[in-house]
Amino acid sequence: MHCKRDNQPLKTRSITARINGTLPRSLFGIALVAGMLGCVRPAPSAIDRALAAQDPDFIAQGEYAGSMNDEIVALQLAARGEGEFRGLLYRGGFPGHGWDGEDPLEVTAQRTEDEGIRLQGKALDGRLQEGVVLLELGTDRAQLDKVERTSPSMGAEPPDGAIVLFDGSDLAHWDANTKMTEDGLLKEGARTADDYGDMFLHMEFKVGFVPNARDQRRSNSGVYIQNRYEVQILDSFAELPTFNGNGSLYRQQAPLLNMTYPPIHWQTYDIAFRAPRFDDNGDKVENARITLYHNGVRIHDAVELERGTGAGARRGEVAKAFLYLQKHGSGGQARFRNIWLVEDSSSKPPL
Repeated sequence: MHCKRDNQPLKTRSITARINGTLPRSLFGIALVAGMLGCVRPAPSAIDRALAAQDPDFIAQGEYAGSMNDEIVALQLAARGEGEFRGLLYRGGFPGHGWDGEDPLEVTAQRTEDEGIRLQGKALDGRLQEGVVLLELGTDRAQLDKVERTSPSMGAEPPDGAIVLFDGSDLAHWDANTKMTEDGLLKEGARTADDYGDMFLHMEFKVGFVPNARDQRRSNSGVYIQNRYEVQILDSFAELPTFNGNGSLYRQQAPLLNMTYPPIHWQTYDIAFRAPRFDDNGDKVENARITLYHNGVRIHDAVELERGTGAGARRGEVAKAFLYLQKHGSGGQARFRNIWLVEDSSSKPPL
């Protein structure tokens, strides 16, 4: 997790210190807080301001973290339309960054008449206002500040020998129907001109902000490796790992962790794909395998794929085929950048 606080290196003085006026009891406590909190979200970008002008819930949603009794607590809060929110409160930190593995506490929230947001859950009461969450959990209290995590492989440069599929400059590696935006992002519905077998694929993507949508309509897209094996792309922020959610192997396996960031935030997939093997008669002798790192955390480990996923299962398996970034047509736009691959499934992610 790469982080700064207010564009400066993260200080070791913790939220506990700022609430109680005391430092944590040990250097271990200081390091724990500093390592898990990430960074306060920087000033809103032009896109943030534009979306906030349309819907103030956009700025309110996101990730918040603080300390309660010298333990990190981390909140994910997702906008669900019309001033309503749903979220999860984790002990120890966020998924992939300190969470202790215990079931998170489900949180609901509602914007109030004074434009604050009231948070409620089992034995929990809280309020979000001006970017700060004040929580009461039983007799315990905490202040949570907004943070923004960044994938450690964000902006990874292609290694020697890599095929740069997209860097925002042209569409040379894509078919004639592929399009990009005026600001150099790849649109959904992109298909590579060439076929590939074994690969290590790095890509960066973001999903749209569609708070009123539900389930598979929340900015649905996907990475179709060989046009057969889909890694789902979806706004699954602030949810438990879901069978067909973001990072899932569609209709086959849920991710080990849900590492989804909020909508409009850039995310990374680093995918090691080993293509199926065939004998001289064309009969399959080994299944395809996939290992997936989502925002730097491994969420699938050498999963064996006996067939294609979803609609891809209708197409016979092959040694090589094109890569397709799905255009689903259901709410919200996915966008892509910095896509490159190495034709070697044993390559390691740039973490």
